[in-house]
Amino acid sequence: MDKFIDANFENYIGMTDGYSEMAYQMVSHTLTLGYAVMLAGLLYFVLTLKTVSPKYRMSNILSGVVMVSAFLLLFAQAGNWTTSFTFNQEAGRYFLDTRGDLFNNGYRYLNWLIDVPMLLFQILFVVSLTKSNFTSVRNQFWFSGAMMIITGYIGQFYEVSDLTQFFVWGAISTVFFFHILWLMNKVIKEGKEGIPPKAQKVLGSIWVLFLISWFLYPGAYLMPHLFGIEGALFNESGVVGRQITYTIADIASKVIYGVLLGNVAMIMSKEEGYDYKQLG
Repeated sequence: MDKFIDANFENYIGMTDGYSEMAYQMVSHTLTLGYAVMLAGLLYFVLTLKTVSPKYRMSNILSGVVMVSAFLLLFAQAGNWTTSFTFNQEAGRYFLDTRGDLFNNGYRYLNWLIDVPMLLFQILFVVSLTKSNFTSVRNQFWFSGAMMIITGYIGQFYEVSDLTQFFVWGAISTVFFFHILWLMNKVIKEGKEGIPPKAQKVLGSIWVLFLISWFLYPGAYLMPHLFGIEGALFNESGVVGRQITYTIADIASKVIYGVLLGNVAMIMSKEEGYDYKQLG
């Protein structure tokens, strides 16, 4: 594998093979969809803030902050994609414009570094921990979440130039990833104790969503090499597949997750006698 470009997979393909019109536009539209959904999510969380009692509103507020962060950084990444590649009329494909900035997945990692701790904290403002210490769980969420993103961020710089470092940093990130899964499962199990069956069912759905959406991220990280070092996805299809996967994971783990947590908060609020319709 050539090492003339110490950059990510997207730039490598843009430098060597380029992108067809379909592939280029699919990535562009996928990134646009991502930040548009975050803006819609922000509107939803603002409008539903008063549907839950004050004790649960921090979850909605954190969802709103996550939406703002995700919107701004995904908007920047969408612009980064369109300025990084130019159309070559002779070849009929889009190639990397080496005179400008390279395409950078670092926007996503910066977004995750902001959002992941808040996403993990959110659930602690909705469920009650019956056995675990709140501060300890919060600190573990923060530490493992931040380290998972930082180590993954470092690894993605080597996905073309140094596969050993790419997989080593990815493996380190995965250790923190599984610690978060273990901790979230523990929090959800404790949170189900003593709450209405309807709320328990939604918490169960949150766990399933959490598992599915979070496992999409390592899949996207490994996308260029899933079927061999330069296998079936080491081309524009892998680039499109990665950006679609990241976007689906972001929408599920941020917007849908926040909506489901809000539903739990509404059920709990109603159970405790709070009726926003009578108050407003």
